[in-house]
Amino acid sequence: MNHKLVQVKDVMTTNSYQLADGMMTVAEGIKLAKEHSVNALIINKRNDQDEYGLVMLADIAKEVLAKDRSPERVNLYEIMAKPLMGILPEMDVRYCARLFERFSIHLAPVIENKEIIGMVDYTNMVFSQVE
Repeated sequence: MNHKLVQVKDVMTTNSYQLADGMMTVAEGIKLAKEHSVNALIINKRNDQDEYGLVMLADIAKEVLAKDRSPERVNLYEIMAKPLMGILPEMDVRYCARLFERFSIHLAPVIENKEIIGMVDYTNMVFSQVE
């Protein structure tokens, strides 16, 4: 059986995340995510030597709501995951799925020339397998 090469850039989304500043409060982050209908906030780099961070709505639920912390008093940088594992746009989705499994992640930014150009997750990869 011949496998058709499907690259990450073919399945990534560009509208499933929003860039945010780590100094924003969680309340501001929630408002931003709601305005743009996303469930992921990519925390911008502070400088060229810095790395991107990630805050998922699930992180807010686990780290703020469940712990009875005030969304107005917690900054995004306090709950973000950092550094992120970036995925190259040319990677075969089969290898991307293996990488996700190995590192127990379910989504990652697609990075080209040190800039985020999209996001990829298991759903994108699975849907790419049917024509």
